[in-house]
Amino acid sequence: MMVKRKVDIITLGCSKNLVDSEQLIRQFDALGYKISHDSDKPDGEIVVVNTCGFIGDAKEESINTILQLANLKKQKQIDKLFVMGCLSERYKNELEKEIPEVDRYFGKFNYNEILTEIGQEYRADLRLERTLTTPSHYAYVKISEGCDRTCSYCAIPLITGKHRSRSIEDLEKEVRILVDKGVKEFQLIAQDLSYYGIDRYKKSQLAELLRRLSDIKGVEWLRLHYAYPANFPFEILKVMQERENICKYIDIALQHISDNMLSLMRRNISKERTYNLIRRIRDEVPGIHIRTTMIIGHPGETEQDNEELKEFLSDMRFERMGAFIYSHEESTYAYNHYKDNIPLDIKQQRMNEIMSLQEKISTEINSSKIGSQMKVIIDRQEQEYYIGRSEFDSPEVDPEVLIPISTPNIQIGKFYNTKIVDATAFDLYGI
Repeated sequence: MMVKRKVDIITLGCSKNLVDSEQLIRQFDALGYKISHDSDKPDGEIVVVNTCGFIGDAKEESINTILQLANLKKQKQIDKLFVMGCLSERYKNELEKEIPEVDRYFGKFNYNEILTEIGQEYRADLRLERTLTTPSHYAYVKISEGCDRTCSYCAIPLITGKHRSRSIEDLEKEVRILVDKGVKEFQLIAQDLSYYGIDRYKKSQLAELLRRLSDIKGVEWLRLHYAYPANFPFEILKVMQERENICKYIDIALQHISDNMLSLMRRNISKERTYNLIRRIRDEVPGIHIRTTMIIGHPGETEQDNEELKEFLSDMRFERMGAFIYSHEESTYAYNHYKDNIPLDIKQQRMNEIMSLQEKISTEINSSKIGSQMKVIIDRQEQEYYIGRSEFDSPEVDPEVLIPISTPNIQIGKFYNTKIVDATAFDLYGI
């Protein structure tokens, strides 16, 4: 049965999409709507799907979700169905023809028009406010939109357009608002952190932004996601080393290591410079944990390239590493200029080899932490454990610290000094 004056928001894809959904939820909150986020059984008068359009699997998930909800609309279990986000930005015309049951498709940046569509008005005075869908002690903060890079495989610039940095003043205001709501930990996110400020201030301002945000009282942890290796802003390393509330952590997608692949991927960096980059980061910020991502099976990848990648991972021993199989995305440089010439079974075999190697490395790194003391924030309780994270662990993607439920005086959202007593490849155990 459809519930009147209720909105269901469903968010697919990355944390950048989540921020957009949270801003929209705040607007609906102000209008007095009851809100549900990522419900298994949407039953609102209005349902909004925030889609991802990055790679094939994500697009398929978005389309399947829209089709399921279109079916609910046919059964009159929901009244209005709106679609927003990256998939809608990229394929709006095609979607309108293929799934006409959707009342209206909105892009990545005009989703506030959903309010106009239902006869309401966007509240500009709330533009920096959000209703958090994360636990109340942490939040994602999007410092820019778009990307000026020209990587062969990537559809993001086609969806988001050119890089646009937000002002430092806006970000300071947003973080202060969140601190007043009890947020202690901030994940700074963007398509490309490395480029922050260049468009707006004519020079990199990421270091200055870190200084200003870390000066705000109540900010316990700042963590950096999605830096780019070429033209890396090395000045941030000094700030990271100086400021205790900037986590010794950086997420920097390297994608590959062989000069052949870096050239085909149009990454504007060489193997030698990549090695030097990682060594310099570790030299200047001792103890830093680096998260990276690799693409497996990009057109032109040879067995030799794959061997170089495995050697690189063995040499650098990244604390965190994810990988995904190359997806041949329409209108990208790779789609227009290369043939997707590596069979899926070969891609999968290489992927398995890479992830098996990383699991071994992760096990060894985590095991080395047994006996150490770590500052841990508690996210939630699950069965017999409290689940927390250290400064080296970002929500959703990184290892967690499991503390027995029998441990006295533990509260969600609080920090504790925890002794690590055991480890697996993907989790630590503490007391």
